[in-house]
Amino acid sequence: MADERQRKAVTGNSKASEALFLTASAFLFMMLATRSSFLYPCNDWNDANSYFSVGKALFHGKMPYRDVFDQKGMYLYFFYGLAYLISHTTFIGVFFMEVILAAFDLFGICRILQLYVKRGTALLLSPLVLAVTVSSFSFYWGGSAEEVMLPFLIWGLYFSLDYFQNKYPLEKMEWKVILINGLLAGMVANIKFTSLGFFFAWMMCVAFSFLVQKDFLEAVKGCAVFLLGMAVPFVPWVIYFGIHHGLYEWYWGYVYINVFVYSNLNGEGPSLFERAYTLSKLFYWVVRKNMIYFVFLIPGVAWDLLGRKKKWLERFNLLALCFFLFLGIYVGGSELPYYALPLSVFTALGFGLLGRMAEELGRRIGREKEKNAKVRSAAGGIAIALSMGIILCNSMNLPHMKEKKEDIFLYKFKEIVEQTPEPTLLNIGCLDAGLYTVCDIVPTCRWFQTQTLGIDDVLKEQERYIEEGQTDYVLARDSYPDVIWEKYELAGEEPWHQGEQEFTYYLFRRKSVKKR
Repeated sequence: MADERQRKAVTGNSKASEALFLTASAFLFMMLATRSSFLYPCNDWNDANSYFSVGKALFHGKMPYRDVFDQKGMYLYFFYGLAYLISHTTFIGVFFMEVILAAFDLFGICRILQLYVKRGTALLLSPLVLAVTVSSFSFYWGGSAEEVMLPFLIWGLYFSLDYFQNKYPLEKMEWKVILINGLLAGMVANIKFTSLGFFFAWMMCVAFSFLVQKDFLEAVKGCAVFLLGMAVPFVPWVIYFGIHHGLYEWYWGYVYINVFVYSNLNGEGPSLFERAYTLSKLFYWVVRKNMIYFVFLIPGVAWDLLGRKKKWLERFNLLALCFFLFLGIYVGGSELPYYALPLSVFTALGFGLLGRMAEELGRRIGREKEKNAKVRSAAGGIAIALSMGIILCNSMNLPHMKEKKEDIFLYKFKEIVEQTPEPTLLNIGCLDAGLYTVCDIVPTCRWFQTQTLGIDDVLKEQERYIEEGQTDYVLARDSYPDVIWEKYELAGEEPWHQGEQEFTYYLFRRKSVKKR
C-alpha cells in the first residue's frame, strides 16, 4: 500500500511538472510572438481591436450584430469581453487569454505526439511544434479568431487519430468521446464556422467506422450524439438572443453575411473547375508563405498516410480531415494571411516523424536509457531555448517591440479625445483602428467601424451619423465625406504604416464638444 501511494505521488508530481513546463512554454512563446504581449506598446491590428470593442460592448449591455456590428462568432466576443474586464485600455487581458489557449494547444500537441513517440520525447518536441506555428506568417499579429479556435481543432485531431490508430476496428468509438467532439465542433461553430469542415470529416469517418461494421443504427446514433454535443454551446446564445428578441439579427449578422455577402457562394461565382484551379494555386501560396511549419506538416502527413500496416479508413480519415479543413476555409473565395493558421494542427505529425527517427537512432547506437531528473530538466530548457530562438528568428512581429507609445498615432489622439468628458467615437474608412481601446470608449453606433463588406447601408449610415453629429469624435483613415465639415473640425492628423502600407489618420472633433 505504501509503495502504491509513493508511486501515485511520483506520478502526480511528474504530471504537475509537465503541466508547468508546457504552461511556462506557452507564456514565454506568447510573450514574444503576439503583439498583445506587454513587450509591445500596443496591438494595433484592426481585427483584434474590433473583437475587443464588440466584447466590451457585450459586457456593457449592447447586443452584437444589432447594436454593434461585426461578423464573427459569439464566443470570440465573449472571450474578448472577459479580457476587457482584466484591462480596459490595453491588451494585457487578451495576452493572458492567448497564453491559456496556447497552453491547451501544447497539452493537445503533447497528447498527439504520444501516439507516435515516448512520453518524454513528446514533451520535449511539443514546444517546437507551437514555436513554428506562432512564428509563421499565418499567426499574424496575435489574437485572431483562428488562434482562438486552434485548441479545439488540436484536441479534435487527437481524439480522431487515437481512435483510428489504436482502437478501430476492434472497438467502437465511445459515446462520450463523440459527445466531447460535438462540443468542440459547437465551439468552433460559434467562433468562426469556416473551420467546421474539419469536424464534418471527423464525424463522417466515425460514421463510416460504424458502417464498416455493418451497424447502420449505431452510425445514426453516433451522428445524433455528435449533433447533441454540438448544440450545447449554442444554448447560451439561443437564450441570450431569444430574450433580447435578436435571433434574426444573430442569423443575419453571422450566417447570412458570411455566406452570402462576404464570400462568393451565392451561385454567381466561378465554375467548379475554376474554383478547383484557384484553390490549388492558393494552397501553393499558403505553403510558401508558411513554409516554417509546412516543411514539417507535409512529410508528417505523407508518412502517416503511407505508413505500413495502416487500415484503409485510418488513411482516409487523415486525408479527409486535411481536405475538408482546407476546403471549408477557402472555398468561399476569400483569403487573408491568418486564414491558414488552422492548417497548422497537422504540424505535430511532422514532429512525430522526427521523434520516431530520433528514438530509432538512439536505439541503434545503444543510448536509449532512462534519463535522470537533471538531464530531463536540461533537455527541457534546451527545448524551450531552441523554440524561443525559432520565434526570435522568424516572427514578423519582433521589430514592433522597438516602437514607442509616444510615436503611435493612437496615443497622440488619445490625449486629444480625453479632453472631453465621457467621449463618443465613430471610426470610418477602416476596421477599428484601436482608438476605442486606448480611450476605453464603448461604441454607440451600430456601424461603429467601416466593414470590408459589400453593403451600401454601411457608408450611408455612417454619413448619416456624421450629418447628425451623433458622436463627439470621428476617426477617419485616408479620406472622409465632405459633409463632415458642417459639424466637425480637424483636431489631429497623423501618418501611420502597417507593414508595407502607409496611411493617414484624421481625428475630427464636433464643434459643439465641451473640453476640460
